[in-house]
Amino acid sequence: MIPPVVECIRAAKSFGPTRAVEDVSFAVGPGEVVGFLGSSGSGKTTLLRLIAGFETVSAGEVRIADKVVSSPYDHVPSERRNVGVVFQEYALFPHLTVAENVEFGLGKLSRHERRRRSGRVLEMVRLDGMGRRYPHQLSGGEQQRVALARTLAPRPVTILLDEPFSNLDASMKSEMRREVCEILKESGATAVFVTHDREEAFAMADRVAVLQSGRLEQIDSPSALYHSPATPLVAKATGACDFLPGRIRGGRAVTDFGSLAVAACSGGLREGTEVDVLIRADDLQLAPDPSAAAVVTSREFRGDEVLLAVRTPSGATVHCRRHHYSTLECETRVRLFPVRSEPFVAFPRRPGA
Repeated sequence: MIPPVVECIRAAKSFGPTRAVEDVSFAVGPGEVVGFLGSSGSGKTTLLRLIAGFETVSAGEVRIADKVVSSPYDHVPSERRNVGVVFQEYALFPHLTVAENVEFGLGKLSRHERRRRSGRVLEMVRLDGMGRRYPHQLSGGEQQRVALARTLAPRPVTILLDEPFSNLDASMKSEMRREVCEILKESGATAVFVTHDREEAFAMADRVAVLQSGRLEQIDSPSALYHSPATPLVAKATGACDFLPGRIRGGRAVTDFGSLAVAACSGGLREGTEVDVLIRADDLQLAPDPSAAAVVTSREFRGDEVLLAVRTPSGATVHCRRHHYSTLECETRVRLFPVRSEPFVAFPRRPGA
């Protein structure tokens, strides 16, 4: 069995009384790209720094290439971990050319070997022919690719990326996500990146881990996280959603607009349990009905779609996505009905919710 490239085993990190990372365990396989998704303060950057060696664990272990590199009793310095880091600010040397920036970490090689290796990785990141330019002569996206090339050049065991696209304009992010993802796959690199951007995590990662308050809530494929979140927090982190109150009757959730099939992953819900049913904007459809109890309370035109907010008889609000040419207006009474074929996910309602 091939060991993981990166592994955390019940890793924890405290700063005084503050627990930044709490009991986190996961493994990253060879060639896999894993993204850590979380808001500010979730612990994702601290976790990346633990893997890089910039911080020491307070408990647990960090392993790289099946070797313990951090524990409460031992700590391997970052420069001895063979880990490449692409920083948020790229950290390029302005007085060095592109080629010289890439060759910076190849001091143990001969001059000929350094040039050959830098030329190879610049070709890999689609910057061949730009080796003589300086960082200020490049666009933001090109600077990012130089930083990635410099990280790939020494052939690290794994690559760590800290909010890799935060310095790019919105119009460039989509293109750069695709390019960086292709480069990582072509190079066969094992990579871990952190981001607060759900779209970024879903577009790049083979698996996404959701962090909250230093704890790992769930790690799975983007599709599994979106369709089968383990907790309401994961549901919210992976996309806009609403929660419709209901009660379990005969293994189904009885709600304002009928009885809904409940997913097997929501099993264990006893008869009569009060639940919150996860609703995405594409899960429901509606039709005008003067006799219906649900009513449209807001209408948001977004150009390519219209997002309607609908108040249900219980007082809950759910959102429905409509075609951009929809003419339904506020105060319209509507009938709601599910359009998804898969069962819904239901969470037991917490006391006071």
